[in-house]
Amino acid sequence: MEEIKYAGNFIKVTEELIEGRVWERVYLTDGVEIFPINTEGKIALIEERRPHEINKTRLKFVTGLMDGQEDPIVCANREMQEEIGWKADHLEILTHRVSSGTVNNNFYQVIATHLSVSKIPNPDGEDTIISIKFYAIEEIEQLLEEGKLSWSMGALGIYKIKSLIKTNKLIFN
Repeated sequence: MEEIKYAGNFIKVTEELIEGRVWERVYLTDGVEIFPINTEGKIALIEERRPHEINKTRLKFVTGLMDGQEDPIVCANREMQEEIGWKADHLEILTHRVSSGTVNNNFYQVIATHLSVSKIPNPDGEDTIISIKFYAIEEIEQLLEEGKLSWSMGALGIYKIKSLIKTNKLIFN
């Protein structure tokens, strides 16, 4: 039987005795990463304050955590409104990764197009977001190469978006 050892707002840690061994599991809140693409084909990145991390600021894609059983598309649109003050009329899931085993959660990457201004309050505080800028894919690749943007699932999403654009499977205007 799985026993909860810790349950916080975003993380739950359990232990379970299976075949004579104690297995630890971490359950993370499901999350989204959004690629808001404007009519020029540029993608929004934000510079964000992170006082609890080693680097106190970072450049990143729009991301967020899902509220309970919230739909990832609904969450993506909400997170964009909170972090960059835009919403999208068209959103589609680019990737869905399911992690299971020691670390468990769902992670969705979402393409957002047909953007319009729509701001809702950021629960992390309006001073969390330092700046918002749209970048061409080539500029994002350069930021990755220079180490100014961390290699992550976001980098994989960029290369998938680049492929979709090249094969005319993604239209953003």
